[in-house]
Amino acid sequence: MKRLLLLFFIALTHYSYSQQTYISFIPSLTNSPGTIAGKSNLSLEIGRQWDVFRLGADIGKTSLGKMDGRDTSLYLEVRPNLNIFQAGKFTNTLTPGIGFIFNSKENLVTELTSGIEYSYSPYLHFNIIFGTYYYSGLVSASNVTFFGLSLAYYFKAYNPNSIVGNLTNSAPDKKDK
Repeated sequence: MKRLLLLFFIALTHYSYSQQTYISFIPSLTNSPGTIAGKSNLSLEIGRQWDVFRLGADIGKTSLGKMDGRDTSLYLEVRPNLNIFQAGKFTNTLTPGIGFIFNSKENLVTELTSGIEYSYSPYLHFNIIFGTYYYSGLVSASNVTFFGLSLAYYFKAYNPNSIVGNLTNSAPDKKDK
């Protein structure tokens, strides 16, 4: 079932019509109790970017701490992302997300994340992110706040003005009439 879900989300992001495909590595720290390893999260997101909207499938671990018995930290999540404001090479982002944590009592995860993204080059972007993960199960629920960094690589050069520019440039010119 895990493999089927993963293949579904990868296929969904791969076959969708879009401008750019990206992959993002995201380490973060939560405010949960425990060791640094227990507070550490790692995830890998693969997705597509359309102008100011991005949709990705994310797989990761809610904790790098040692677990007794079976792993209850592996999760799969869908993350839509909206670029709220852009000034030069900086962009403010907003990401709500929803996913499933395998083998966990609190197996539903939702997130609300904000970030400040810097476009180092058309291919490489850095993002400082902060937000909250909400975990929910049948008999319990909890939440943690987190702070992290994201390194995104675009397989084609990312041009945030390409759709808007193409739409405005395709309008008939008054001089042509």
